Amino acid sequence: MFDVLPTKDYTSPDRDLSWFARTFPSAIFYPKMIGIVIRASNKAKRSMYDGRAWIESSRTICSALESAGVRLKIENVSLLAKLDSPCVFVGNHMSTLETFVLPSIIQPHRPVTFVVKRSLVKYPVFKHVMFSRDPVVVERQNPRNDFKTVVEKGCRRLEKGISIVVFPQSTREPEFDPQKFNSMGVKLAKRAGVPVVPFALKTDAWGNGKLLKDFGKIDPKKTVHVHFHEPMTVTGAGKDEHAHIVEFIQGKLEQWHREGGPSPGLPPMGGVPQQENNRNNSCPLPS
Repeated sequence: MFDVLPTKDYTSPDRDLSWFARTFPSAIFYPKMIGIVIRASNKAKRSMYDGRAWIESSRTICSALESAGVRLKIENVSLLAKLDSPCVFVGNHMSTLETFVLPSIIQPHRPVTFVVKRSLVKYPVFKHVMFSRDPVVVERQNPRNDFKTVVEKGCRRLEKGISIVVFPQSTREPEFDPQKFNSMGVKLAKRAGVPVVPFALKTDAWGNGKLLKDFGKIDPKKTVHVHFHEPMTVTGAGKDEHAHIVEFIQGKLEQWHREGGPSPGLPPMGGVPQQENNRNNSCPLPS
C-alpha cells in the first residue's frame, strides 16, 4: 500500500495469491469492504470518524482490493503536496471504487469532501460515514436547484479550506461520454476563485452490479488507474478549461487502453461538442 502521506507515484507490488483469491476475487474483497464500512459507521455514529480515520478506512479498502488481486497505479501524486490552497477536483466517474479510494490520496494533503446525491446519505450504515464528511448534498430532482446548491455550499466549504471532488456526470458509467460531462466543477472553481485539478481514472476493476450497483464483479485483470493533472486557473467563462479537461480524460483513457486494456469504449477525440457549452446544470454526483 502507498504511504500514509502519498507523495510519489504508486504501483501495486506483485503478490502471490491463493487459488481461492484468484478464482473468487469478489468473495475475497466484499466481506472485507463491508467490515470496513461497518467499523467506520460505528465510529461516525460516536462522532469519532475524523479525517485521519477516513484516510485509514480508504487505505484499508485499497489493501483489500490488492488482496483480491487488483492492481493500483496512481500517477502524478506529487502535485498534491504542492497545493497551497483548497481546490476543486474534477474527473470522470466510472465505479464505486473512486469514492472509496480517493480519500486516501487527497485527504492527507488537503481536507476534502464530495458532492453527493441525497440517496447516499440515506444508505444504510454508509450514511453515517457520509454525514461525518460534511458533503455537499443535492436532491437530483431539479438541475437548476442542484446547481445553486453546489455553488453556494461548495463555496462555503472552499472558504473554510475544504476542497471539493466533483464528478460532472449524472451517474457512474463504464464509458466516458463528453456530452454527459458538464462544466459545473469548472464553474464552482471560477466562482470560488480557486484552482481546478483535473483527474482521470479507470476503475472498472470494481464493476457496476446488475441487481445492486455497488456490488459488481471484482475483475483483477483490469488495472485501476488514477492520474492527476496540474492545477488550472479558470479564466473567462471556463470553456477552454472545460474542453481541456475533457481532452485530458479522453487521452488518458486511450493511453491506458493502448497499454493493455480491456478498456471502456471511447468516443473519438476532438473535445467537447458545441452543445455542451450550454449543458451546465446536470448535477455531478457519486452514485
